[in-house]
Amino acid sequence: MKENQKSPAPKRIKKPNIFFRLFALVVTAALVLGALALVVYRDTYNVGALKRWLAYRDMPTSETGEAAPFTHAGGDKLSTAYLDSGVVTVSAAGAHYYGLDGEHLAEEVLSMENPVLSASRTAAVAYDAGNQSLFLFRSGTETFKLTLTGSNNLLSARVNDSGWLAVTAQQSGFKGAVTVYNSRGTEVITVGLSSVFAVDAAVSPDGQSVAVITMGQENGNFFSRLLLYPLDQTEPSAQVELGALTVLDLDYEEDLLWVLGEDRLLTVSTDGTTVNSYFLTPNYLKGCSLKGDGFALLLTGPYRAGGAAQAVIIDSAAQAVCSVPLAGQVLDYAAAGEYFALLTGSRLTIYNKGSDLYAALDNPQAARHLDLAPNGSALLANEQQAWLYIPPS
Repeated sequence: MKENQKSPAPKRIKKPNIFFRLFALVVTAALVLGALALVVYRDTYNVGALKRWLAYRDMPTSETGEAAPFTHAGGDKLSTAYLDSGVVTVSAAGAHYYGLDGEHLAEEVLSMENPVLSASRTAAVAYDAGNQSLFLFRSGTETFKLTLTGSNNLLSARVNDSGWLAVTAQQSGFKGAVTVYNSRGTEVITVGLSSVFAVDAAVSPDGQSVAVITMGQENGNFFSRLLLYPLDQTEPSAQVELGALTVLDLDYEEDLLWVLGEDRLLTVSTDGTTVNSYFLTPNYLKGCSLKGDGFALLLTGPYRAGGAAQAVIIDSAAQAVCSVPLAGQVLDYAAAGEYFALLTGSRLTIYNKGSDLYAALDNPQAARHLDLAPNGSALLANEQQAWLYIPPS
């Protein structure tokens, strides 16, 4: 080693700036406290307005809060659905998927005798009831297509937020069958029934089980049942007797099943052990949406003929918690998240689930169709155009 060779100087470790560390600590604390405040005071702060701003901050709207309308395909027997990624329409002329700006994302042009549209928050399934065509739309594209063959015909189809699909169909060799497909379109399980008919089914939000509604006849009397199947078993884990109830609608929440009949609404625990009932008598059912978070919207009237006289909110214990009297004819209605909405020929009204008026839009441009986003925004449509109404506050 040479005597005059110098050893390398040790590297100096730069200490973080104390002011920067303090600033980062303050910002983190503010974010944590802000989030905590939103949770604790969510009923005081307008969380919906924040969600709408995040979702639509780049979307221009008019002074009334309406976005520019876009033209859709229309057609007879039209239905519409709002997704977090766009708008789906289905009619006798087929199914179409649009972005919120009107961009045409996907379509299936064909004749449908009985077009049905069933949607979750993120996905929509369009099918021809009593026939053989089914299409699933999600994440900006058509993700699944099903065409039955032979004498097999579709009765019902429902999709959850994760894109799992339950298809109820008449199937050769069975009185009824329910097939569950995962989000990739792969068949997971088929429940075939030989002694009773399957009429409807819904997959759980976590994709672990499927609820199946069956109908049968015994000693000359009709009966309905709710069967709960884990997706790794072909035998039900629970069975709920529904008597002579004719099931009109079904929804599967995380810890609750909603079952709608002509004269009552049931809430059923997911293990089948608890059943609560709300009876409409002496009123008659005029409409229902089961898409609210922890509540259902019922439209009822005092006469078998005629329109609805009130909107009633039913909680998870099957109790009526509040109602709104109706003065005019309701053209369409919807529930989602913490809100529900009613559309008449002259006005759109949006309420929170406590029946407090949240927002209103006069003269909604001859809209005849309505769907609601969980953040409180409304999708409006007539026979030619669709557009969003975004409450300003």
